Amino acid sequence: MKVELWAIGKTSEKYLETGIEIFEKRLRNYLPFSFLILPDVRIKTSDSTRLKQEEGKMVLAKVNPDDYLVLLDEQGREPTSTGLADWMQRRLSASDRRLIFLIGGAFGFSPDVYARANEQLALSKLTFSHQMVRLFFLEQLYRAMTILKNEPYHNG
Repeated sequence: MKVELWAIGKTSEKYLETGIEIFEKRLRNYLPFSFLILPDVRIKTSDSTRLKQEEGKMVLAKVNPDDYLVLLDEQGREPTSTGLADWMQRRLSASDRRLIFLIGGAFGFSPDVYARANEQLALSKLTFSHQMVRLFFLEQLYRAMTILKNEPYHNG
């Protein structure tokens, strides 16, 4: 199974890009992984509902019926690092074509994206910018893989 992280819009901070590149490279030693940046939706509106709808249409056009879609959402289940590792082990043995983690735009997800999602995960009860979540999630995904391989990173 291929694992993908999707995010809407480019990362604007160099320090985040550097960290993302480090963990993206590390993850590829453990599984088929890719990080996809979806373009910002270019509409002239201050209506966050309409913006979420347009972002949702773009996302849903790329998701296949046999993909397992996980929203990184503040309302999702909040696993521990070892819990995420156990969950990853179960998901990686499933028959889905792709396991897609989705980070929404600044205003979150449309109702249609919530309806299509198979699951929601939260990284914390704290709120992080949607750009910082990219780095934090990649580090946690890498940590989960090292836990599964009994490597010392988790406790180091």
